[in-house]
Amino acid sequence: MALFTLVVLALVGAVLGAAPHHRAPAHYRPAPAYHPAPAYGHHAPKYEHEYCDPTAAPACNANSTLTYCLEDDEYPTYEIKGAISADQLFAKKYADVADQSADDLVDLVTKAQEEAFDYSYYTGASTGDSPYDVTHWAGPEGYICPSDVVYATPKRAQNVEGKWRVIVNDVHYYSQTARLETCLFPEAACRALAPCYQSHCTQKSVYHRLLSFDPCDPYKGLFIDIYKLPSACSCHIPA
Repeated sequence: MALFTLVVLALVGAVLGAAPHHRAPAHYRPAPAYHPAPAYGHHAPKYEHEYCDPTAAPACNANSTLTYCLEDDEYPTYEIKGAISADQLFAKKYADVADQSADDLVDLVTKAQEEAFDYSYYTGASTGDSPYDVTHWAGPEGYICPSDVVYATPKRAQNVEGKWRVIVNDVHYYSQTARLETCLFPEAACRALAPCYQSHCTQKSVYHRLLSFDPCDPYKGLFIDIYKLPSACSCHIPA
């Protein structure tokens, strides 16, 4: 028994004689070594919301009085493609007749005839005392009110509320074509009519419903919006 007691005491003494175990105080927190201090002069990026005014004319409309753009260097093709891919009802919203021409939209006038109309000779105003100079009475085939006709795919347009929208056009194989006819000489006398009629050319417009995209709120996706676009230049004879 005495021998057993001596063995136990020896083992306890060996354990107590080993290197002491140091416990960290309760408030101790090791400093992380994987986050170096930022260099002076560097700041975290700031994310600021930039105000977008939907009534402000886009760059494509600079120095223009038109309410639409046929060309647009800033056209958001990538965003439009994404909106088309995300829209499950796109096929039901989209529709177009891409090959429009005078052949199917103007009675008794062919595409070749309309494209050949030339009003370069016409002044639209008097060069003398009379409001009807020689250019009023002469000239080749054409409309009684000289106009510019284009079958176009507008890229942006101002809707009836005065807000500019992006029009879905020339993305993948999707287009939205409109016949735009604009008076070359608005309020000028109708060509070839005598002065006694007191006629004048007047601009006509129609409302178009076009699939659109709001650049100020891309989360809207694609939607139908309404635009007032020039459709004809007609001769008006007052009462």
